[in-house]
Amino acid sequence: MYLQPRVLIVLMLGFSSGLPLALSGSTLLVWMRESGVDLGTIGLFALVGTPYTLKFAWAPLVDALHVPIFTRVFGRRRGWLVFSQLLLIGAILLLALTDPARSPLFVALGALLVATMSSTQDIVVDAFRVESLPESEQAAGMASYVAAYRIGMLVSTAGILFLVSAFESTGIGRHAAWMWGYVAMAALVLVGTITALAATEPEKSVRAEAETHDETAFSRVADAAIGAFSEFLARKHALTALAFVVLYKLTDAFSGTMTAPFVIDLGFTRNDYAAIVKGVGLAATLIGGFAGGYVARRYSLVASLWIGGVLQAVSNLVFAWLSLVGTDQWALAVAISAENFTGAIGTVIFVAYLSALCQNPLHTATQYALLTALAAVGRTYLSSGAGFVAETTGWPLFFVISVAVAVPSLILLAWLQRRGHFDAVGPVKA
Repeated sequence: MYLQPRVLIVLMLGFSSGLPLALSGSTLLVWMRESGVDLGTIGLFALVGTPYTLKFAWAPLVDALHVPIFTRVFGRRRGWLVFSQLLLIGAILLLALTDPARSPLFVALGALLVATMSSTQDIVVDAFRVESLPESEQAAGMASYVAAYRIGMLVSTAGILFLVSAFESTGIGRHAAWMWGYVAMAALVLVGTITALAATEPEKSVRAEAETHDETAFSRVADAAIGAFSEFLARKHALTALAFVVLYKLTDAFSGTMTAPFVIDLGFTRNDYAAIVKGVGLAATLIGGFAGGYVARRYSLVASLWIGGVLQAVSNLVFAWLSLVGTDQWALAVAISAENFTGAIGTVIFVAYLSALCQNPLHTATQYALLTALAAVGRTYLSSGAGFVAETTGWPLFFVISVAVAVPSLILLAWLQRRGHFDAVGPVKA
């Protein structure tokens, strides 16, 4: 089941999607903290994730427009995949040339560019995944995608930290070591490019392209934009569902924004953090991803969302405990494992819910981008003040607060359940 060619393609694209996120997020925050940037500024850097919240604005272009040469050679979805990945490589290389100590503004601009190219790649990958997998392969595909996504994030967190340390051990200065670490991450984006070249265009996309072949570019863009929004907003309780999408992963985002600076502040070395994230954390991510797939298959959609929502919130208490224990590597391993395991479960279930809402190939990219952009509001805006909260309260209370942040989403979940929202969505395709 997990060895189907389409599932393997989705798995590799999951890695490609997960890789760049940390490069403008948690990994960049470690680089900045080591360069002496204060916690308040670091917290504000969550705002460079703005493209992840606004990507629905240009998703209709991805749904409707052709990329010269690329679309003709590779097809509607694959053409955009290759094009966006090449732009992403260039953006990461530009970020590698910045210096957090001397010019945080240029770092912010570089990170913003990486986030823009990364979110564009996500638009295409999400549409490709939803359209290419038949229902019989959705379970394997969803679990594989999320597990690989988390592995990509681990490579661009723990992997790059090890790499930077290795460069430093050869006598290279810290800034140069970070630069070459980012260059290596840019090269790894080619994994997604090679995958896109090896894949075949989804049949649903081919049919949708044929249906709109005679329409003008403007007409296709307008149809993608208007159709995606009007179809969703016509559903009962649409606005409440959108609020739920915004808040469901907020507890993860609020604590996750400050996890790397927290671990460094406790006194762990960069290599301590990297070794545990790459070792125990990787195993927990893989197990959590497939556990989330099992939960989504075994239970109803609403029950799965309850399980994921509660687990990802309560797991933050492990970091409050770690802040009291101090620099104990075993305790750090437990905390990182709990975060990765529960985060992967919650993500698989959440992605299953979002995918179930997007079924029209004419505007899959736009509709899914709208939903994931709203989900990114928590990570980008609502969690941007996490650094100031941590400075004010101290680490133990900060992580207790991050658990309480989950309460509004659970209230909305209960409200939607009572009104039959999840029955209208249908069975979970995961």
